[in-house]
Amino acid sequence: MNTDAEDLAEEQEREDGAYTLDRKAVAAILYAVDIDDRDKLVELMEPLHQADIADLLEQINAYDRARLIRLYDREFDGEILSELDEGIREEVIAILSPHVLAEAVRELDSDDVVDLVEDLEEPQQEAILDALDELDRAAVEQALSYPEGSAGRLMQSEVVVAPEHWNVGQAIDHMRSAETLPDQFYHIVLVDPRMHPIGNVTLGKVMASRREVPLAELTEEMFRVIPVTQDEGDVAYAFNQYHLISAPVVNEDGRLVGQITIDDAMIVLDEEHEEDILRLAGVGEGSLADRVIDTVRGRFPWLGVNLVTAILASLVIAQFEGVIAQFVALAVLMPIVASMGGNAGTQSLTVAVRAIATKDLTGSNVWRVIRREVLVGLMNGLAFALIMGLVGLVWFGSLGLAAVIAASMVINLVVAGLAGTVIPVLLDKLRVDPALASGAFVTTVTDVVGFFAFLGFAALYLL
Repeated sequence: MNTDAEDLAEEQEREDGAYTLDRKAVAAILYAVDIDDRDKLVELMEPLHQADIADLLEQINAYDRARLIRLYDREFDGEILSELDEGIREEVIAILSPHVLAEAVRELDSDDVVDLVEDLEEPQQEAILDALDELDRAAVEQALSYPEGSAGRLMQSEVVVAPEHWNVGQAIDHMRSAETLPDQFYHIVLVDPRMHPIGNVTLGKVMASRREVPLAELTEEMFRVIPVTQDEGDVAYAFNQYHLISAPVVNEDGRLVGQITIDDAMIVLDEEHEEDILRLAGVGEGSLADRVIDTVRGRFPWLGVNLVTAILASLVIAQFEGVIAQFVALAVLMPIVASMGGNAGTQSLTVAVRAIATKDLTGSNVWRVIRREVLVGLMNGLAFALIMGLVGLVWFGSLGLAAVIAASMVINLVVAGLAGTVIPVLLDKLRVDPALASGAFVTTVTDVVGFFAFLGFAALYLL
């Protein structure tokens, strides 16, 4: 009989693994693959969502992945390809038989097909495009002609459109008689005779209104159109800022060419956040499925930059060899000053880069933000100066050394707050990605200033 503690532990384990694959289920699936039992495999895979199947394929090794895919065969769903990490998507496509690949791709909306093929090699692109009918292929090829990372690549060509003079009844009849409708859509887009979108009508309002009500009377107040060449990051910002559910996409003539829905916009927003975090950490883009050599290539340049900054800091230290030789305690305390400055700079840098990405940090408030970060650095510097002054006094019994580290701490934390805000702002003005380059500059500034202030004060007051 379980105790209350055991029940609590089991419940906690269930909560922690609420959205992870059950290890027993994975083991059962792999066993079905081992014994070549297709019926059992299909039975075990059926309850899994496509995203969970994608996770399963990413987590098992390449040998088991190939065997599972071949045994699963015609049950393979196109949505699984959409959910797969780019690192193994090409591998999976190469394993699928042409017939299964064709059936899987035909189930996808045009935006999902574009996302699927844009990073593939040309032979695999052709294999997928050949599986589409003429209209779908034309839509995908048109989307691929737009710049990478633009709204044209993000949109889906399937749109429910109605003339501006229609009423609710005509719209409902049109949707009922249509051979195909998008799998997911939230609005009917009203257009003028030249196919210029003039308003959105939600499906909720259509279903709640009488048949004779004109659609033009039901349009939403918030209506924005997205230029086909607009950067996908700006598209995601617009969806988040204005609480959009879907938005029509127009070409340079203002004619409707597609629509973007909130699920695609939020994926971009999530990718932008992830990209900023990875770049701030100096690891670039990548995934757990990447090969060792690819990961090394991605990280090596940033480690090289870090080496250069470390050498610059070492050159500063080298100018004070004599001081360090006379006061060994300086060598003990130096890393503390540099570390505190680096961490404080990273805090300000992270806030600034995030604010730039969300367009919260602009020319109208930049000086107020800089002043705030400098004051935060000053107050933190004074607090930690007092703490480290006491530590230095008790540890080494030197009032002069305590004063030196206290003054250095104040200066470095103030400079950290200033550099952590000003550097990303300047890089953004120069059209250099702040998340990509700010970290190295801020680290260099805080290390150089921290060492110079600490050792400089020591040379002035301790010799």
